[in-house]
Order: sequence, then C-alpha cells, then structure tokens
Amino acid sequence: MDGFVPASHLPDLPLGLRNENRLEALSRWRGRSLRLQVIEVDPQERRLVLSPQLGEQVRLASRLWQELAPGDRRRGAVTRLSDFGAFVEVGGIEGLIHISELSWGRVTHPAQVLSPSQEVEVYVLQVDARRRRLALSLKRLSPDPWSAVEERYRVGQLVEGTITHVVDFGAFARLEEGVEGLVHASELAEGSFLHPHSVVREGEVLWMRILSIDVPRRRIALSLKQAAF
Repeated sequence: MDGFVPASHLPDLPLGLRNENRLEALSRWRGRSLRLQVIEVDPQERRLVLSPQLGEQVRLASRLWQELAPGDRRRGAVTRLSDFGAFVEVGGIEGLIHISELSWGRVTHPAQVLSPSQEVEVYVLQVDARRRRLALSLKRLSPDPWSAVEERYRVGQLVEGTITHVVDFGAFARLEEGVEGLVHASELAEGSFLHPHSVVREGEVLWMRILSIDVPRRRIALSLKQAAF
C-alpha cells in the first residue's frame, strides 16, 4: 500500500522554495524510513494520507480543520507559486488561492500579486476536512467593485480608461481595479483600419464614452470615437 505525505508536514522543509528547489529538497526523503501517523483513510478512493508530525503539532492541525469555516479570515505564509495559483500555509495546513481569486482585476500569473514566503491575510472560501482541501481567496477581503458600478458610472458618461488588452475585435480598457470595459472595433475610430493595434496600444490612457452597462454579465461597452468633447 502506498500513502501520501503532504510536503507541508515534512520537518525542516523550507518554505517558499521555487519548484525545482522544492523537488530537490523532497527527493532527499526518497529511501528514508519514517515513523508515520495515519490522518486520513478513504478505501473507496484508495486514499491514505500520513504525517510524520506527531504529538501536539498534529493535534493542532486536526483541531484547525474542525475550526476553519467559510468566511474566516486567517494569517498565512505563501509556500509556493504555480501557473494556476498560490499555495499558502495557514496554521500548518496548506491551502490554495486559485489565480481567479487573487484579485478582482486581471492577473496572468500569481507572481504579479504574491511572492514566496510573503505573509498575507486570506479569506477562507471552502473547507473540505475529509479530503484535506482548503480553498482560499485574496480578492474576497475587499468588496467586489462591480457591486456598486451603477453608482459610479452611467450611460453617456465620459470616463478615462487604460487599454489593457488589444484583440482582433477591439480593445479592453480598465476603468478602475477590477472593472474593465470593451471598446468594440467599430467604436475605436471613424473610417476603416487594418487592426485595432493600429489605433490603440496597451498601456495607453484615453478618454472614452460609456455606451451600455450590464452588471449581471459584468460588461461595459465603451466608445472612443464618441468621446469627442
């Protein structure tokens, strides 16, 4: 029978290692004998989870699994980053902040927001004590900017936006952190042009007019050519 020992339970494993260094540190345990404690058994899923952390540390971690609840706020330290999110250790338990939960704004990689070993406050999204899975969030620590969009913006309003992404059908513009709108290609400029890239570029700050606001679908339609004073 094979069992699984979470890396966060191994003694003397440094936090915040890069992936290649982390694998190297873990490989040093290959072939060694350990006295282990069973912390989870699931015959149907053929899952066996073990821990070399005996005594008080295990009792504290087990108690934390029972205490954690969605909506809690906890302090933790970033243990590692991956393309899909960041892992954070909270009281000896490692949880995941998915990349979609890092910020209300656009994030292409967790390194834009967090760094290994950084101490952060996190919001508990989901707790699955049976499967030892903890889902965390950073963005839920602050209000959703879309919840009050209609209080700050209105159709016909002239706003300043930063071009964040240029695509074949237009350009996305950030009005504030977490709130982006789309300038369709037909609303970029009068006349014909080869590609939106020939009209705007990423990082450019421009005045634009709001054409429509759709809060449920989190969409704002913008126009550059109708933004003339």
